[in-house]
Amino acid sequence: MNHELEHLLRTEAPQVLGALVRRFGRFDIAEDAVQEALLTASQTWPAEGAPENPRSWLIRVGYRRMVDLIRSDQARHRREQRAGADELAMRGPERRAHPARETDDSLTLLMLCCHPALDPTSQVALTLRAVGGLTTAEIAHAHGTTEPTMGARISRAKQRLARAGARFTPPTEADRDSRMAAVMRVLYLIFNEGYTATSGDRLARVDLTREAIRLTRMLHATLDDDAEVTGLLALMLLTESRRTARTDGNDLVPLDEQDRTRWDRDLIDEGTALIDGVWRRNEIGPYQLQAAIAAVHSAAASSEQTDWAQIAVLYLWLERLTPTAPVQLSRVVAVAHAHGPARGLALLDDLDQRHHLDRHPLTRQREHAVRAHLLQMTGDTTRAAALYRQAADLTANRVEQRYLLGKASEISTDLEGHAPHVR
Repeated sequence: MNHELEHLLRTEAPQVLGALVRRFGRFDIAEDAVQEALLTASQTWPAEGAPENPRSWLIRVGYRRMVDLIRSDQARHRREQRAGADELAMRGPERRAHPARETDDSLTLLMLCCHPALDPTSQVALTLRAVGGLTTAEIAHAHGTTEPTMGARISRAKQRLARAGARFTPPTEADRDSRMAAVMRVLYLIFNEGYTATSGDRLARVDLTREAIRLTRMLHATLDDDAEVTGLLALMLLTESRRTARTDGNDLVPLDEQDRTRWDRDLIDEGTALIDGVWRRNEIGPYQLQAAIAAVHSAAASSEQTDWAQIAVLYLWLERLTPTAPVQLSRVVAVAHAHGPARGLALLDDLDQRHHLDRHPLTRQREHAVRAHLLQMTGDTTRAAALYRQAADLTANRVEQRYLLGKASEISTDLEGHAPHVR
C-alpha cells in the first residue's frame, strides 16, 4: 500500500467511525466494522483505484459489516430489526448517490478514546486504532507485545467504555479541560515513544512520531485557537526536526555533537512560527514552555551558541507548573550547561534527596546517565564509567545501550592509557 493511500485511509478512519457510531450508538462493534472496511479498501483500491468519494464508500462497507455484527447478537433483537430496515434504505440508489455528511468527528473520537475510565496504555492503544487507523498488529509492535495480547487489551478497553456509560458526544463544559488534557497527554506519549523507543534495535519509531504529528495536526485544525494544542504541535515539529541528525548509521549522536545542517529547516520554521504566534497571549502552559525550549535549541547555529541560561529559566518555569521528575532532571542538565557541572551536580544531589530522581521509574536510568556525564566533566572518571554502565543496564533500547557502554569504554581506555607502567 503506497503512502498516499495509507494517508487517505488514516485520515478518513475517524470520520467513518463517527458516522457509524452516530447511527448505531455502538462504539465497540463500530470500531471493528471500520477496521474491516479499511482492510477491504487496502486490498481493492490499489488495483481498482480509490472511489470518487472514499468516505461514502468506506461508510457503506462499514455499515454492511455493522449490520452483520448486530445480527449476530441475538440478545439485541430490536436493534437487529432497526439495522435491517436501515440497510434496505442504504441499498436504495438515492441513498448511495449522496456523499456522506461532512461532519468532523475527530475531536469527539479523541475524547472518547481518552476517557478517564481507561488507563494511559489503553488510551494510547485505542487512540492509535480508532483514530489513527493502525491495525492491532502495528499497535502491538509499537508496544513490544504480541497481536493477541494487544487485541485483548483493546477489547477490554472498549468493554470498560461500555460499562462506564461513555457516549459519543462532545464533552460538557465541566469536563472539557480535563478531557482535553488527557487527549494531549496521550498524543504526547505516542510521540515520545516514537522519538526514543522503550526497547528494540532502533532509537526511534518514525511511524509513531509521524502518527502523533498527524493526529495533533488534526486536533489543531479543530482547535486552532487553543494555545496549548498549538504548543504541543510546535513541540513535536521542533523536536522531530532533529531526528535524522540523532543517529550516525545506527549509533546515537547526542545533541551537542549533531550536525545541525541535517536538521529539517521547514519543520523548524513551522514550529517556531506556531509557538511565536501564541507566546504573546500570556496563557503559557507546559507544552508551550517545552516548545519554547525546543525553539531556543533550534535557533542556535551551534551547541556553543545555545542560550542555556534562558533554557534553565524556562525549565524552572516549567517545573513550577509541572513538578515532574523528568522536568526536574532536564533542569539539572540546563543548569549544568549554563553554570557549570559542579552547579548541576549540586542541584542533582538536592533533587535526589528531596524527590528521589535516582529511584523514580521515569528518571532512574537517565539520572544515572546525567550524573555520569557531569562527573566526567568534573574529572571523576572512575565513578562516571561505573554510572554509564549502570545506565546502560537500565535501558532496553539497544542503540542507547551501545552509546552508554561506549562512553564507559572510552573512559576506561583513557584511564589505562594514563596509568603508570609497572616494571
